[in-house]
Amino acid sequence: MDTTFSEHKYVLLADDDADDRMFFEEAIGEIDINVNLATVKDGQDLMEFLNNSTFLLPEILFLDLNMPFKNGLQCLREIRAEDRYKDICIVLYSTTARQSDIDECYERGANLFINKPNSFADLKKLLMKVFTMDLKECHKEGKESFVFRL
Repeated sequence: MDTTFSEHKYVLLADDDADDRMFFEEAIGEIDINVNLATVKDGQDLMEFLNNSTFLLPEILFLDLNMPFKNGLQCLREIRAEDRYKDICIVLYSTTARQSDIDECYERGANLFINKPNSFADLKKLLMKVFTMDLKECHKEGKESFVFRL
């Protein structure tokens, strides 16, 4: 699956912070890409959303690490254990930058790890770069390219 954004793409954001979800949605709206964005508020809602066969599966999942009920690592493990989710590119999107979390996300098969930016302008720049990357290749290129920096 090509994950560059030359056509309309389906993106899902799982984040428990309502402000972060709102900023992400606004940033998507301000950059010149064709994205259908859905959001969920925690890991439990994420897994219910993915397991509901009436929804299309996202091509890219932005996944916060620190969420209630089910955290991002638990969700990552469950998603990567299911063959039907193998084509979803998973971008860990977190304020956390602990090396142990980054290592575990890499080992569990996430495609990219991003620290949440501090400004709206940086978020827009970050999204433009991510949406033009070949996310399938990031993990294959090793840990150096796994952690994304502006």
